[in-house]
Amino acid sequence: MTLGVPSVSLGDLDKRSREIFRAIVESYLDTGEPVGSRNLSRLPGIQLSPASIRNVMSDLEHAGLLYSPHTSAGRMPTEGGLRFFVDALLEVGDLTREERDQIDIQVKAARSERTSEQLLTEASQMLSGLSRGAGVVFSHKADVRLRHVEFVRIEPLKALVVLVGDDGSVENRIVDLPPGLPQTALMEASNYLTSLIRGRTLAEARRELETQRDRHQKELDELTAKLVEAGIATRSGVVDAAGSLIVRGRSNLLSHLEAEQDLERIRLLFDDLENKRDLIQLLAAAEGGDGVRIFIGSENKLFSLSGSSIVVSPFRDQDDRIIGVLGVIGPTRLNYARIIPMVDYTARLVGRLLR
Repeated sequence: MTLGVPSVSLGDLDKRSREIFRAIVESYLDTGEPVGSRNLSRLPGIQLSPASIRNVMSDLEHAGLLYSPHTSAGRMPTEGGLRFFVDALLEVGDLTREERDQIDIQVKAARSERTSEQLLTEASQMLSGLSRGAGVVFSHKADVRLRHVEFVRIEPLKALVVLVGDDGSVENRIVDLPPGLPQTALMEASNYLTSLIRGRTLAEARRELETQRDRHQKELDELTAKLVEAGIATRSGVVDAAGSLIVRGRSNLLSHLEAEQDLERIRLLFDDLENKRDLIQLLAAAEGGDGVRIFIGSENKLFSLSGSSIVVSPFRDQDDRIIGVLGVIGPTRLNYARIIPMVDYTARLVGRLLR
């Protein structure tokens, strides 16, 4: 199924064309199968003969909204057709009270007992369970405010940097040490950085370090200064490039198999998910605006082969800054009307709980 750019706007479709197009897309989202004119003629509200329906389907195909997977088969929406449907015809409802309660209970329980990263993991797992797709969360660890840092020598030229966040999170990273660095320098670096970073994010600590280094360069001996710079610069650089990626429920994607060729699609999607750099870039792109964003199939290079979609929404901290995005990955025939409000509600809830 190719993306294409539909050559029509909603105003170009008359009432019966909209009804037939809507019926085909909704049937496809429900079954994943092409729809024929005879079956469409039997649907309530469509009072047209199979021949008349075929004429309309032909026009919709010519406009780039539909395609026929086989010569004698019915029609299915193209990726461009799905985008047109989502943007122009999709009626997004609201979550039921039961669904809201389920999300509240699972996510709030995680927040009351665990770290921020565990909260995000639970949110990803919850989205996977409710959507029957894969739940995904990407967050900037650089925005976590820190409480303590410590250097622990593990080899003559390597040390373990232990970073403890205000939220209780702990992350370890290995850094190289300059030859001949004494143990006292490690202690000095730990004490100095702890006093520097307390209550700051890594990005803020790095800026402060650069300012203080300019003012007090002579107060630090050369080896300790190199260690301080390596400890912060290495950690911050990795976070800026990657951040924290959580994917849960990939096995759910297997439940959408309807044909042998889908096995190859799923294999390609798993390959996509393993390529974290591209997924992180995709999710970072979703931070560009407010509210839910939808990427369908080849609209993004990450899913150009696997024919999958992702629905994502950003979440914010107490300063109203976007600190991450969360969402659902699944086949292009996702239940968009149900998943869009689910993702939106979860993102808002996670944002409130992280403040």
